[in-house]
Formats: sequence, structure tokens, C-alpha cells
Amino acid sequence: MTAAAERPLAGRIAVVTGASRGIGRAAALALAGAGAHIVAVARTQGALEELDDAVGAAGSTATLAPFDITDSDAIDRLGAAINERWGRLDVLVGNAGILGALTPLGHLPPKTWAQVMDVNVTANWRLIRSLDPLLRRSDAGRAVFVTSGAAHKARAYWGPYAVSKAALDALVRTYAAETETTAIRAMLLNPGPLRTAMRHQAMPGEDPQTLRTPEDLAPHFVRLASPGWTETGKLYDFPSDRVLAFQPPA
Repeated sequence: MTAAAERPLAGRIAVVTGASRGIGRAAALALAGAGAHIVAVARTQGALEELDDAVGAAGSTATLAPFDITDSDAIDRLGAAINERWGRLDVLVGNAGILGALTPLGHLPPKTWAQVMDVNVTANWRLIRSLDPLLRRSDAGRAVFVTSGAAHKARAYWGPYAVSKAALDALVRTYAAETETTAIRAMLLNPGPLRTAMRHQAMPGEDPQTLRTPEDLAPHFVRLASPGWTETGKLYDFPSDRVLAFQPPA
């Protein structure tokens, strides 16, 4: 196997949000193992420092960006710092997300609704707004956003999370349409049920040993982030291992 095949992201710059644990951490380590320099965004400094050590053990390097993803000024500063240091961005993984409350819509506190929308939707729009010019300067800009099957199931009591993920789907598909004639490819990724803290919060009675792990999913971030990936505006569904188009209603 050639060095390029072993490290398909060598020399590439990748931003990963929610990078300190769960899916984000696993994605960051997989991208690092493929050769990418990781710009790791999360709130917890200590967890980011642990990630930094793990990235080094994977043979790569990281830049730590400890801030809350709802801090729009910090997102703009991130874009400015990446521009000053590298002048481009090759990969954006929008992973940070929260579940919010599982409760009837009529019982939901407005503050909880706003928080879920801020993290799951608005923060990803702010990332696109700040980082799109840098992705356009890459020879193969790749944007991957983590969604959920909840976006289309409309299950009782899952309102804020389901609505936010449906909005995220529309956001990313719109961005894909706007960048279709560029070198950017924008994809949604549905991880399905995985052994994460969020899953345990949503399904506390479930046996976590029956679920696949973020590390099982992580290699697919490398695939979608690689220059050879050609699809855009579609959904990679991990449970079925298929790329799905969004079909209009009959």
C-alpha cells in the first residue's frame, strides 16, 4: 500500500466540533490517523488536551480551540485564525450537538428550545458563514455534518431535537446546492444508534453493549473527507452503509 493510500489526508487541515468526546473525538482521531492536522473545537480544555495527546500518538498534530460552539464571535475568530495560519481549510466536521429535553412541545421551556436550535442549527450556519471562504480555497473542500434519523421520524416528545436536525438537513443541502459547481462537497451523516453519552441520555434503559461505537463509525468520516469523495447534498446512512438522495414527495 502506498503512503498516499495509508494517509489520504496528509497535509490537510480539518476542523472538528464537539471533538472532546464521543463521535467528535473518534472522528478527530480517525482524521488524524489519515494524516490531517486537527483543529479541535470543544468547551472543555482538559478533554481537548487529552485529545491532543491522542492525536500525537496517532502520528499527527492538533490545534486546540476551547470555546462554546454558540459563541458566534469565537467562530468568526476561528475563521480568521485559520486564514492567517493556513489560508485555507480542507475539511469541516460539524458534529457538536445536544439532545435537549424529551417532553411534549407544550411543556418545553423556551430557553431549552432556543439552546437546542443555537447548538444544532445556528452554530452550523455560523461555521459555514465563517469557513466557507476557506473551504473554497481548498482543492477539495469537504464538509460533513452529523444529523439523525429523528429528523424524519417526528416521534412524540423529541420535538426540539427532531426539528433542529431537520433544519440542519435543509441547511446542508442548501449549502451543497450553492457550492455544487465548486470543489466543495457537503454531506450529511446519520450515525444511527451508537454507544454515546447522548444515546444513554435518550435511552437510559438500553444495554450499551448492544450498540456499535463511535470508533466503528469513524473511518467513514475519513472517506467523506477525502479528496476522492464526489457526492454532495446527500446523506450517508451508517446503519445501512448507503448514500441516500433526498427524494421529493410523490
